[in-house]
Amino acid sequence: MKVHFLGVGEACDPEHCNTSLLVLSGSKNHYILLDCGFTTPHRYFKDCSDPEQLEALWISHFHGDHFFGVPLLLLRFWEMGRTRPLLLVGPSGLQEKVEMALDLAYPGFGRKLRYAVQYLVVAEGDSFTAAGFAWQTAAMDHSQPCLAVRLTSEGKSLLYSGDGRCTGPVADLARGCDLIIQETYRVSGETPGHGSVAGSLALARQAGCLKLALVHIGRLEREGAAEKLRKLCPQGEVLAVLLPEAGETLVL
Repeated sequence: MKVHFLGVGEACDPEHCNTSLLVLSGSKNHYILLDCGFTTPHRYFKDCSDPEQLEALWISHFHGDHFFGVPLLLLRFWEMGRTRPLLLVGPSGLQEKVEMALDLAYPGFGRKLRYAVQYLVVAEGDSFTAAGFAWQTAAMDHSQPCLAVRLTSEGKSLLYSGDGRCTGPVADLARGCDLIIQETYRVSGETPGHGSVAGSLALARQAGCLKLALVHIGRLEREGAAEKLRKLCPQGEVLAVLLPEAGETLVL
């Protein structure tokens, strides 16, 4: 499994694209995009030139920095001549929200698409198979209903939080993952409904995870984050804590 970080920033960060990840399932070349915010499509097409490559798109919740890029993604695929169906997976209201956003961005454009957009609505606690992966979901603690997702393929698993603070079901879902990708808005202290360094470290240690990637760090706290992390992570600890940058790829 490979994880390509298209963006690692929060909603208002001018230096870092919105958090979004492209996940590749090993030998069978199944590609899934995790979240698609305002800035995601430009970065996606900078790194991915094949309009048929993407098989599925996961939307964790309906804040703009996680799904307002969908209209542009669909438009660009149409412009590039895509014919392969695209599966959209996400919480209740998925089809209505996406079609509303598409019609607001480009009125009537949805009728012009030459490829099928398919919708799979899921709820917390669901387990299913799609696009070459086994999927499991759990609810985060966030101001907007948000689902974390665990993806498993060819013996490797990752957990992607979307936004929010970890809950008991999310901690259970994270057990045994090879990688946790956690929204960590706060480096110091806590903000209701958001992740923190302390909470992210506790989650990874409890889950027995060996790799933790911190994303969506608040733009006002990003400077000096690496130094603060070094102080919080004892020397010799098995857990590897990563601060990925856009364009980086992690192989599991």
